[in-house]
Amino acid sequence: MAVILETRKLFKSYPMGSGKDLSVLEDINLSVEEGEIVSILGPTGAGKSSLLRIMSGLAKPSEGTVLYHGIPLENAAPNIAMVFQNFAIFPWLTVLENVEVGLKAKGIPGGIAKEKSIKTIDLVGLDGFEDAYPRELSGGMKQRVGLARALAVEPEILFMDEPFSALDVLTADNLRSEIIDLWLKKKMPIKSIILITHNIEEAVFFSDRAIVMRHNPGKIRADIQITLPHVRDKDSKEFKYILDEIYSILTRPAKELPFLLRKEKYQFIPHAKIGAISGLVELVHDKGGKVDIPVLASDLTMEVDDIFPLTEAAVFLGLAEIKEGDILLKDQGKVFAEADTLQKKEIFRDMAISNIQLLKQIMQVLSASTKHRMSEDFFIEILENHFTEDEAWNQLETAIDWGRYAELFAYDLDTGEVYLEEAV
Repeated sequence: MAVILETRKLFKSYPMGSGKDLSVLEDINLSVEEGEIVSILGPTGAGKSSLLRIMSGLAKPSEGTVLYHGIPLENAAPNIAMVFQNFAIFPWLTVLENVEVGLKAKGIPGGIAKEKSIKTIDLVGLDGFEDAYPRELSGGMKQRVGLARALAVEPEILFMDEPFSALDVLTADNLRSEIIDLWLKKKMPIKSIILITHNIEEAVFFSDRAIVMRHNPGKIRADIQITLPHVRDKDSKEFKYILDEIYSILTRPAKELPFLLRKEKYQFIPHAKIGAISGLVELVHDKGGKVDIPVLASDLTMEVDDIFPLTEAAVFLGLAEIKEGDILLKDQGKVFAEADTLQKKEIFRDMAISNIQLLKQIMQVLSASTKHRMSEDFFIEILENHFTEDEAWNQLETAIDWGRYAELFAYDLDTGEVYLEEAV
């Protein structure tokens, strides 16, 4: 099959306040062929949406090239369309008017635009709702409007940025199945679909290939061919095998970047609350100290962005390890699971101060300060040298949550200060 879209040595970074650059994507090389559905998946921080915007021509890479039919893509590609997770439809326009928007923007005459739009509305199952306004529609129907608008312009490539994540489980499953049905019966004019998702089951159900990415910064870890025939049985051994394979890849520490990051990199703390970490460790202990992560995620109805911060946090703290897609408790994790509340705090304190760079740094600053107090802004300024503004706050909030639980320090919400309690 002919290659439609290709990225070569793609890098993306953003300037930080310190004059340094924050790397979001590193050395991305992938191609999309005609007739393929390609999923790009990975945890938060993998740069999936940034990659999608670059591949569609809506954003520029810092380095590297995007080729569309072998020609460098300088601007938004003319033969692409996008479906977003937040529906992105105009509330003051009817269903028909929303679908006509893209066609009219391309200069299609009104009569032809209306005819094409009505056909596409029928195609996605919204016949009879042409004159309805978005407020009259359910979430699934709103997403169908977004899909109809994308298909009406007859794109060569359809980009989908987590299009089902805002829908309830049953509606999402139904819409996925209908899109696959349209694809298999060639009722859609598109030649390829590129899907961004953090739902591994969705990727396996939908795709011919799954591009698995790691985070901080985003890099491709694996390119997995999925040759199962459509429509796929989620309960089949073959489906579950691929699901397990992807989980194993996502949870396997990279050789060049282990869970405790390189010294020249600033450690990224997973966004996980103490109660959730404790609950995970106790659950794994109750199941014999070893659990298959896909099974665990399924039992807890969690997706990648839910389960990975918890497993990563347990690894960061030295309570568990990851092997071949399984989470296994270490000896200290078993002791933690069996401990009472006060003992848990003591164990957590020892593990946190030994393994978490930011907590060590906060303690050093507070100990050195005359008043043993320091404004949160001081730490935010340090963190913004390594993370975006939003992520800097996320990192500090997680560190404060962990530090307070471990009784390493306290936090004054009114003044926004971190302080040592014994110094008060």
